[in-house]
Amino acid sequence: MKNLVSISNEIASLTVEWEPILMKLTEDVVTLRKNSQNRSIKQIIGHLIDSATNNTHRIVHLHYQPLPLIFPNYATLGNNDRWIKIQGYQNEEWINLVQLCKYSLLHISHVIKNADPDKCNNEWISGPGKTVTMEAMISDFPPHLKLHLSEINELIEKD
Repeated sequence: MKNLVSISNEIASLTVEWEPILMKLTEDVVTLRKNSQNRSIKQIIGHLIDSATNNTHRIVHLHYQPLPLIFPNYATLGNNDRWIKIQGYQNEEWINLVQLCKYSLLHISHVIKNADPDKCNNEWISGPGKTVTMEAMISDFPPHLKLHLSEINELIEKD
């Protein structure tokens, strides 16, 4: 596994790099341009907040709860889109959304840096008959973040 500190630093670095980019975007760009999943930039940022906060809670629970951890997978069966809609990210003030995303990402970065490496093989049940280790979950977070930042970048460059 990649070192927990290096994963943490990667997330923090991307967060610091992207905050000023996001803050410069106009309301039209963040609300009207849509990706292939029909999500606006606001909704993609909302999804990143949901991902960071859900994974933070999983990491914490994986340190002390009975294993394998039973913890809802908010992203299955289209539920992540329900989360986006229920929370009204499309109508959120952009500056608040960017700051919430920033601090959610910085916090998961901090939690990852402080995670006990001896707990990395602890598993949570992510679906029927499927488990994911804390190691896999943490390792997958930076690529997931980069995927969505890439989508945002495509929407920014879209004419």
